[in-house]
Amino acid sequence: QVQLVESGGGLVQPGGSLRLSCAASGSIFNSNTMGWYRQAPGEQRELVAGITSGGSTDYADSVKGRFTISRDNAKKTVSLQMNSLKPEDTAVYYCHADWGDALPHRATPNGYWGQGTQVTVSS
Repeated sequence: QVQLVESGGGLVQPGGSLRLSCAASGSIFNSNTMGWYRQAPGEQRELVAGITSGGSTDYADSVKGRFTISRDNAKKTVSLQMNSLKPEDTAVYYCHADWGDALPHRATPNGYWGQGTQVTVSS
């Protein structure tokens, strides 16, 4: 019904940049808020950024001014441009889709997760 596949993770030095992408299938994408989450080892999963179907965005304070979320409804993709990366950004990053179109994004049991992509920021 709905599948989400993340890509773009990797190893980058502090101050560097990465762009993550999430490709979606299913009808949920073009009418819902999408979210990017991350989870570091031993930590709880946290919301990084959300974007509505119309392009409204919000961000966690820890990434505000450094990360940019965007979407292409025609291609059913959502991206996360990550600039000025810090070691504290190291985590597995997940894309999430859920029924609803409001901010902040909320991940419910009725939503869908991607498999995650690893981002490591280290010198």
